[in-house]
Amino acid sequence: MIKTNKSKMAIIECKEVCKSFGEKVALDHVSLDIPEGRIFGLLGPNGAGKTTLIRIINRITIPNSGEVLFNGIPITQHDVERIGYMPEERGLYRKMKVGEQAMYLARLKGMSTTDARKSLKEWFVRFGIQDWWDKKVEELSKGMAQKLQFITTVVHKPSLMILDEPFSGFDPVNAEIVRQEILRLKQEGATIILSTHNMESVEELCDNIALINKARLVITGGVQQIRRDYGNNNVELVYTDADGRHTEVLPRETDGASTLQTWLDKGVTINSYKELMPRMNDIFIKLVTEKK
Repeated sequence: MIKTNKSKMAIIECKEVCKSFGEKVALDHVSLDIPEGRIFGLLGPNGAGKTTLIRIINRITIPNSGEVLFNGIPITQHDVERIGYMPEERGLYRKMKVGEQAMYLARLKGMSTTDARKSLKEWFVRFGIQDWWDKKVEELSKGMAQKLQFITTVVHKPSLMILDEPFSGFDPVNAEIVRQEILRLKQEGATIILSTHNMESVEELCDNIALINKARLVITGGVQQIRRDYGNNNVELVYTDADGRHTEVLPRETDGASTLQTWLDKGVTINSYKELMPRMNDIFIKLVTEKK
């Protein structure tokens, strides 16, 4: 049974979306809500249907049946202008200068020349690439090009941002810079769809997720609730007694305070007491490999 997390404020609602390419079924009656102002993880193995769904949301392709609503009404091409999309297949004009490329893409999203230049200069400084404005795109390293792609995706302050594998190609330092920018954009009110295979990033960033496998929605909901649902209902107790430090795995009791008091009565020092939850990576593997 698919678990869902219905939101009263969904910026995107996918309703029974189906898409086929010849005999290949890419999406099979997929319904999900993407809450406004959240980071939403779109997960699934390669070929599961994630990219097809993203392209339908962006109106790059049209579903065979079903519909996508944007703020409660069928999505239009005008709505797409309020979406920032960074596809996994990066695309920059290599012979253009970096600044010209950024300005061109910002103007395509409706920004004035003055606003685009001002905002882009600020982003370039923030990402440490201000000295590259007049260099050609082909001179950029993969990481530098990634930064430029990210900047041109978010510079027009879209209300919805779709980032497909945004950390691919980044070293740990620059990956952390992008993570912090994603969190900052969320704090400023943006909704972000994060399509990734990096389950660590999902746990760190995402409020909600949807997992698609073999064209079907497997599960959707809050990340922490899903981790609890797939846990063993155990807690980890770390304590210190006369013999040293120890770790115990115990069944989770309704009244955790009583459990702690029982151990305190034994004369031990409680170091930590926490719920044990599976990692999203383990849940992902379980859900995409288990038989129906």
